[in-house]
Amino acid sequence: MVWRARAADARLTEARGRFTLALTVPPAPPPTAVTVQDVTVRFGEVTAVDRVSLSVGPGELLLLLGPSGCGKTTLLRTIAGFVEAGAGTIRFGGEEVTRQPAHARRAGLVFQSFALWPHMTVGDNVGFGLREAGVARGEIAGRVAAALASVELPGFDQRRIDQLSGGEQQRVALARALVVRPRCLLLDEPLANLDARLRRSMRERIRRICKEAQLASIFVTHDQKEALAVADRIAVMEKGRLLQVGTPEEIYRRPAARAVAELIGETNLFAGRVAGRAGGALEVDSAIGRLRATPAPDARFAVGDEVWVSIRPEALRPGGSGGNTISAARRQVVYLGDVAEHHLDAGGQPLRAFEINPRATGDGGGAAVTLHVDPDDVVVLPQGAAGA
Repeated sequence: MVWRARAADARLTEARGRFTLALTVPPAPPPTAVTVQDVTVRFGEVTAVDRVSLSVGPGELLLLLGPSGCGKTTLLRTIAGFVEAGAGTIRFGGEEVTRQPAHARRAGLVFQSFALWPHMTVGDNVGFGLREAGVARGEIAGRVAAALASVELPGFDQRRIDQLSGGEQQRVALARALVVRPRCLLLDEPLANLDARLRRSMRERIRRICKEAQLASIFVTHDQKEALAVADRIAVMEKGRLLQVGTPEEIYRRPAARAVAELIGETNLFAGRVAGRAGGALEVDSAIGRLRATPAPDARFAVGDEVWVSIRPEALRPGGSGGNTISAARRQVVYLGDVAEHHLDAGGQPLRAFEINPRATGDGGGAAVTLHVDPDDVVVLPQGAAGA
């Protein structure tokens, strides 16, 4: 008989002339940070991850956000150990795991596909990793029950997978990742197959579990609202590189590049030129007139610099006071229930403005409107490679 003891320390002891296998199952690890330093991954001539550095603390939820093909899933799989880093280092706590195989890293994984075995019960699915590790049967039962309780599925251990809803199946997949007492939690678009109501419910559960268990967690998504709702910090990726890492508010209100402004939320984006300074504000000439903007503290702009100007649609308000004044013609109003989306023309520059809780819209075509925007809501971004 062959005994397997993955993720466990095994030793042979001789007793009464026979060999028996004694297993020591590792205890739950202490809160562990994940650190990625200058990691690069190449597939032939393609650089999928380009010198990425980031860190995630215990109990922190970091969202990797970006368009399809930007490298976020490849980075997650590299941290998990399924893809080998061509350069750079990965550490869990103080231990370097860059060259460790996936099973030795003790990372909890939750995939977009639930990846549950239909011929096994819920309990058997959740306890599979423990059985592979040689954990005693009695302990498996207790840990499976605790894991199911943590995802609000107590008593589901004897259910069949085909008896579960999509949301319940995703919670089983999460319980399977948690039951092995992982050092960190890695989630690859885990909510993509759920409807809007279940997505909201599950993202709240995931955030609560990460905080309670003090797990450093990395969550891949391309859903901007999901990122803003769940994350402690967001890391925005494009073409394998990190563009910006910050809190949801920092990413939304102070994007560092055009690509970040366009990816997170809706924005009006157009070209401008720095005309001068007035006190602490920048003055920018643009297609909709001269605008006054409050620059970021670390911004470095000179007179004559070509820039991008980003204004969120909700920052444009009716009236001509309280900030920069903009004259426009209303071309169309799209009623969306909680919001009316006003499509405008300001001197040939298309603009959108959001009206919250609209009472009446009509078609609005041709009406002249005056808007204002606060200088704090006018974001100036560099053009060229750094701001593209």
